[in-house]
This record gives sequence, C-alpha cells and structure tokens, in this order.
Amino acid sequence: MAVTDPSLTGLAQGWCALSLLHGKIETRVGRALEKRHGLSMREFSLLDVLSRQHSGPGGHLQMKEVAEAVVLSQSATTRLVTRLEDRGLLRRYLCDTDRRGIYTDVTEDGLTLLDASRPTHDTALRDAFDEAAENPVLAPLVRTVQELHAPAETGS
Repeated sequence: MAVTDPSLTGLAQGWCALSLLHGKIETRVGRALEKRHGLSMREFSLLDVLSRQHSGPGGHLQMKEVAEAVVLSQSATTRLVTRLEDRGLLRRYLCDTDRRGIYTDVTEDGLTLLDASRPTHDTALRDAFDEAAENPVLAPLVRTVQELHAPAETGS
C-alpha cells in the first residue's frame, strides 16, 4: 500500500472543490444566458472583455491577449470571434500602426446584447454562489471569492 502525502491530498481535494465550484457556476450561468439570450458563457465573456477596450494607448487587445483573458487557445478564440462576427456582434479591422495586427471591436448590436444579458449573467452568478455557499465543501471557496473584491473596511 502506497503512502499518500497529506499535503498533496489536501491540495488535490482543494483543487477538486475549486473545479466543482467552477463547473456549477459555469453550468448555471451558461444555461441562463443560452436560454434567455442565445449566448454561451464563452461568448458572453468575449463580448465583455472586448467591450472594455478603449481607444487610448494600449486600449485594444491583440488576439493573444484576448485569448488569455477568456482562457482559450488562440485558435479557439479566433473561431469564437468568427462566430460572433458572423452574427454581427463583432467586427475585425487592421491596426493602423502595425498592418500585421488585427483588432476586434464589439458592434452596436453586440453591445446591446451584452447590456441585455448582463443582468441575467449577474443574477445567475449570484444564485450559483448562494447555492454553493450551502455546501460545506464549497462554502470556504465562496467566501474567498466574495472577499477578493470586497471593499476594504475603513478604520474608525
């Protein structure tokens, strides 16, 4: 019988819990977005990331940066961009300063869909976290995620 390193077992258990939390959230939010807006989670994420670009220096993301932001390979990101471009939600164009660079912007239709779907996303996300908080294995992870961007308490 092999002896298992307790720290690795704990790490593996933590990873399993994190994976479970991610899966539950992605499934719940994805179903809500698909049902109400015809968007997948990846499509919503891509529209969201691209909608935050600006026209100032460094304001537009290269495809590699977009891929990193939506956690996809560059080829999968390109296919996703193509699908959304075909739906009229995105448009691609060449960079003015580097003809090798191709940038992507969200169209007005894409922004309209993103704005309409954001409340669905946020409600489903909140519901998924609330449900996960009831699970003793997931509750510590939920608290950690909630604390990540909680406003700092001010001292008296």
